[in-house]
Amino acid sequence: MSGTSRVQLCFLLLSVTALRGHARFLGIQDNEISPEGLLSLLSSELKRELPEEFVYRRALRCLDMVAVEGQFTFTAERPQLNCAVFFIGEPSDIISIEYDSVNIDCRGGDFIKVFDGWVMKGEKFPSTQDHPLPLYERYSDYCETGVTRPIVRSSQNVAMLFFRLHQSGSSFTVTFRKLINPFPCNVVSQTPEGSFTMIIPQQHRNCSFSIIYPVEIQIGELSLGQHNDLKRSILGCAGSGDFVELLGGNGMDTSKMFPMADLCYSFNGPAQMKVGCDNTVVRMVSSGKFVNRVSFQYRLLGHQELQQMKGNSVEDVCLRA
Repeated sequence: MSGTSRVQLCFLLLSVTALRGHARFLGIQDNEISPEGLLSLLSSELKRELPEEFVYRRALRCLDMVAVEGQFTFTAERPQLNCAVFFIGEPSDIISIEYDSVNIDCRGGDFIKVFDGWVMKGEKFPSTQDHPLPLYERYSDYCETGVTRPIVRSSQNVAMLFFRLHQSGSSFTVTFRKLINPFPCNVVSQTPEGSFTMIIPQQHRNCSFSIIYPVEIQIGELSLGQHNDLKRSILGCAGSGDFVELLGGNGMDTSKMFPMADLCYSFNGPAQMKVGCDNTVVRMVSSGKFVNRVSFQYRLLGHQELQQMKGNSVEDVCLRA
């Protein structure tokens, strides 16, 4: 696997950190998987090309990442009390998880739960401010609703399944599918380089595009309906119902990240900024009165660029955190 491919998959290390270092929040303590194993697994899955008629099948690990559609089975060879699977699709996807067969003891304390989003280091993506559902509705417990709700769908391109099985031989099988989302809102990028256009079609909501790498962001176009007030942007965008902000931080929750820049006027032409944080987010806030649109490109910062950013009070905010 090339160095670039390894960089593109480095966000898996955050998953391992989340599961190992913050086990109390997720209920995960003892099980471990090497970063190299996760990197190798997702790399092979992302590169896998399958015929449409072929159904990809494989066993799940206790800690796992799934990026390719297919059918996945977990069978406990011993008690597995703290396990999680991260699902991710392309930015324009939402996640569908269907229970095909389940053999667990709900009364004995087993559970399988799907979370609408990701949890890392005790922080959730999307944040409670950005997700359309209240927090309690983002959890789906098979033992409570599995029979009546065999299919669970996410609101964005990431979802998480975590489970606890007390007896060896307990098992379950799920089918993972990706469905098209015509207006993606709240996205985790699979790669540190790419481009994206976010559109909010007259909806009162917030949308975040998360890049779990230090990157340079270049905004090529910003259209905020009827807003074209440069003076308002200079004074700050807090009073505007429609604006875009660039955030940086070392966690997933956008409400806990550092504001790097905000824009509340429309423009065409490049505006760029380097963010030396583990997580860089382009976040759009929409009042619902207009059709808002932002187009941007992003690329990974090199080691030398990160070193040059040290000492800059703005660009260095995460390097010093």
